[in-house]
Amino acid sequence: MEVLMNMRIALLLLSVCSETVFCFSHGKVEVACGDMTPQHDSDPSTKHPPFNIIADKSQFSPGDEIKVTLSMASSEGKHYFKGFLIEARNAGDLNEIVGSFKLISPGISQLLKCDNKEGSAVSHTSDSHKTEVQVIWVAPSDSPSSVQFLVTVARGYKEFWVKIPGPGVPQNGAAPPPQTTFGGSIGAQTTQTTTSTILSRSFTSEGCGGSKSCLRDPEGCDPQNDTACHFLSFSALGSSVTFELSGPAEGYVSFALSQDKWMGNDDVYLCIRDTDRVDIKAAYVFGRTHPIISSQNILKGIAWRLSDGVIQCSFRRDIHLPPENLNRFDLDQMYYLFMAHGRAEDGRTHRHDHQPLISTYRAAITGPLEDLTGSRSPLLIKYHGAFMLIAWTSTVSAGVIMARYFKPDWPERNILGQKVWFQLHRMLMTITVLLTLVGFVLPFMYRGGWSKRAGIHPYLGCVVMALAVIQPVMALFRPAPDASRRYIFNWMHFGTGRVAQVVAVVTIFLGIHQQALSLPAPWSTGVLAFLVVWFVLADLVLDVHRRGFLPIGKYLKNVKIYTEHINSDDKEEVVFVPDENETYSVESCFKNIVLAIYLCGNLGFLTTLLWSIRAV
Repeated sequence: MEVLMNMRIALLLLSVCSETVFCFSHGKVEVACGDMTPQHDSDPSTKHPPFNIIADKSQFSPGDEIKVTLSMASSEGKHYFKGFLIEARNAGDLNEIVGSFKLISPGISQLLKCDNKEGSAVSHTSDSHKTEVQVIWVAPSDSPSSVQFLVTVARGYKEFWVKIPGPGVPQNGAAPPPQTTFGGSIGAQTTQTTTSTILSRSFTSEGCGGSKSCLRDPEGCDPQNDTACHFLSFSALGSSVTFELSGPAEGYVSFALSQDKWMGNDDVYLCIRDTDRVDIKAAYVFGRTHPIISSQNILKGIAWRLSDGVIQCSFRRDIHLPPENLNRFDLDQMYYLFMAHGRAEDGRTHRHDHQPLISTYRAAITGPLEDLTGSRSPLLIKYHGAFMLIAWTSTVSAGVIMARYFKPDWPERNILGQKVWFQLHRMLMTITVLLTLVGFVLPFMYRGGWSKRAGIHPYLGCVVMALAVIQPVMALFRPAPDASRRYIFNWMHFGTGRVAQVVAVVTIFLGIHQQALSLPAPWSTGVLAFLVVWFVLADLVLDVHRRGFLPIGKYLKNVKIYTEHINSDDKEEVVFVPDENETYSVESCFKNIVLAIYLCGNLGFLTTLLWSIRAV
């Protein structure tokens, strides 16, 4: 059952991830109907397209059907293509989509709804290798005098051709449209390119807070000397701002300007490693989706550097941009700064490897220069981790020890009419349940719902929450101590508590390395392991003592104390035999010492973990 659950979770995560990456291997590319340009974060190829586009008729009448064939033109290089988009346009107005299509090979092609017209375009169904595809175009009753077939073809994520002109077909009796060659007046969008230079040396933290503002992780690091340093700096000069970005990454480093501490509707800038060079691009994020690369060139003075696995790039951007740059933020405002890094493949960025570093407060991009601080863990998640750690590694363990080993102690003392051990046990367990309840709610408040990328951790957390609630409910209906079925309650209470404690510890081990918290490894795992072992050792010592294998008072009955007379060789033997009360007092003292040592060690380990949560 657990294996099936994990498989379902993996499939769900895979489906979510596939929908957030704009490579559209499924062919649902209605977003590209207008300009026919794939959202591939790179420019289309300017090489001559190695494809043939053929129509089986040279003229048509309204209602006629024309078979259009897209195929490879030669066997040089890759003899296949993966994705395609076929449309028919009015040759007199290439912005007007004309007619509809029928499928010949529905296994590799599908109809799309473009310009609110059903079946007005055809695309691929998968990224499988193809050498030919055929479709049927149906001329509408209000056909223009001539139609122009246009095709976009992708052979890979960075290798694609946009609006390849196919044959132009006139109506019967109409003049044929002018033939257009690839790269001519077909209306394909062109992108200006900016030459980049290679940085001669690494960035430095010198001047942070003085001549430039900086955001660094770890705090105070210097990218010139520390290859693990994630570094962002910016400074205004005249009408533009210069940015420097550096960090260790396999594929890309990036930063974003945001109005809040939530990913979405952000102004993003990426430095993407492409083999032995770096591409620097501006992008925008709508919601929790993959960045959409801007088609307009707004960056100046681009420079980059690759060294020891570190990606560095710098550029300038105008403080104010023309109105057509709708998704770019003006730089004379205050924003939260996000820094992220991750993998990239063929120029395509994947989801960031770790939680982004987010500045503690909004920074004025063109305002006073500051040395900023930030955190990779949201405050709500920090409290979640702290509450769960305190509850399931400290209060619950102390409550268990109190109930198991201290019932005989303080027999003549009561607190509010109940025995001391019971009141302490109930107080500690009540604190555990309250901390668990508050800690359980916090991630849902942060995520706004269920976390889809946390693996099995949230499922185990729900189990712990349920067991934590069951325990006090069960205790409310417990039978009297002398009832014949009291043993049933005792075993159920003991078993449920132990299962809850074990599952909680496993959940915490999984949680301390979740992306939203991610405590430093491996030492945080080691400290947590020591914390668990420390409780097991204390529990073992007290259990051995309770079972009579470690009876401290027994040995004191047989102690022989020798005192030596001064100035005499004679020795006087004194036998000290304490009474039962004294023996009991020694036994109780031993347990108190073990408890005190355990609590001190527990507090030390717990404080270390809480400090690490604060530091991330």
